[in-house]
Amino acid sequence: MGARLLCLCLLTALLGYYIYSPIPEDIAQPWTVMLASSALRSLGHLSEAAEVLGLMPYMKVLRLFTDVQLVPPTSDENVTVTETEFSGVPVRLYLPRRAPGGLRRAMVYIHGGGWCLGDAGMQGYDIVARHISNELDAVVVSTNYRLAPPHHFPVQFEDVYSVTKFFLQSKVLAQYGVDPARVCVAGDSAGGNLAAAVAQELLEDPEVQTQLKAQVLIYPALQALDLDLPSYRDNAHKPVLPRSLMVRFWSEYFSSEPALRAAMASNRHIPAAASELWRFVNWSLWLPQAMWGEHRPGRPAWGGEELARRYPGLLDPRASPLLASEARLRRLPAAFVLTCEHDVLRDDGAMYVSRLRAAGVPVTHHHAKDGFHGAFTFLAWPLDLALGHRLLNTCVGWLRENL
Repeated sequence: MGARLLCLCLLTALLGYYIYSPIPEDIAQPWTVMLASSALRSLGHLSEAAEVLGLMPYMKVLRLFTDVQLVPPTSDENVTVTETEFSGVPVRLYLPRRAPGGLRRAMVYIHGGGWCLGDAGMQGYDIVARHISNELDAVVVSTNYRLAPPHHFPVQFEDVYSVTKFFLQSKVLAQYGVDPARVCVAGDSAGGNLAAAVAQELLEDPEVQTQLKAQVLIYPALQALDLDLPSYRDNAHKPVLPRSLMVRFWSEYFSSEPALRAAMASNRHIPAAASELWRFVNWSLWLPQAMWGEHRPGRPAWGGEELARRYPGLLDPRASPLLASEARLRRLPAAFVLTCEHDVLRDDGAMYVSRLRAAGVPVTHHHAKDGFHGAFTFLAWPLDLALGHRLLNTCVGWLRENL
């Protein structure tokens, strides 16, 4: 009897550990957030165990979470939804059903998921795309891309770049009734990273005749040089993206080598030879002082040369758009950047805002003090948050005025 009681107590304690996780006081609907965070944390532990036991790769187990959220391409009374390929890359296409009053706006949307997870067919992304398509009478191209592992940088970038470049062709825009002067690129998290990189790269491509009108970056990951920013420290264990998982995403983007992951976890993956790039990500220069908190700038802890030599993507602006020069940034289109207070990626977005403004780019920075990573797509049961709808509506409002 005593043994059974002890087992019951242990199971209760274990269940409590998984269900309860500290939630910032200013987050609304805390139980919904807590349950989502606990589910992801449990799945993360399961992924680690499966990998250690040799049963299944870590990311393959995590994909179970995204796979259950997939919905078919279903049209409704407002939007026709189909799946096709642009330049050999799968996309989900959203076309307004109403009679056009003229040429339409258009958006190329890139989903998040740490370059390792996610799909344009996930319910949250489907809701975002059809809402934008209907509200703005816009064609939305929600793009997929090959995931890591087994595909590493620059494959993900190349896939979304080829989709965007294909769509921007005059004959393709005309086919869908799109105004060439009203096209934007958008994305969240890793998708925000890819969207920012695409916007930069299009400027350098002599084959591209139509340029973007705007870019929308939702809590984007923008640099891999410093993974010890104040936001990484303050939000290391916050929902839904702890620092350990973000480090894993970054490392898997470049390689599945454990040595790289260990170096990034200790923030010693960048060689001293790259010190000239530090000025682009130096948070003492670009982060608003109100976001410093109790942290004070220090000297970077440089690593060895070997990892950067083997994985040059670590220092590539296509992987870390914050590394772009001011000359390159000043040619970019107007930007809407959303950051969330309780997010390890908060400072990436805030620093990009500062750098874009310094380069003369019109920027709207919306900072959600009660926001956390992933909230933008928490739009349907059981993860339906008023916060998610508010952030989406804020984004749509900006697009209505600027696209």
